[in-house]
Amino acid sequence: MKTLDLVALVLVIIGGLNWGLVGIADFNLVSALLGTGIVAKIIYIVVGLAALYMIYFATKK
Repeated sequence: MKTLDLVALVLVIIGGLNWGLVGIADFNLVSALLGTGIVAKIIYIVVGLAALYMIYFATKK
């Protein structure tokens, strides 16, 4: 597994856990840690890009 694959996987797991917390406890960990500014928005974008990469990774074979 390449480094990019591992980083993308970790980001997707973190994003999934965050959405799980939002659904179960109405608690957004990213917002709690970083607020709602540009840094949080960048984190959301990076996690979304990681998810797109994982779709590619899962279907490339």
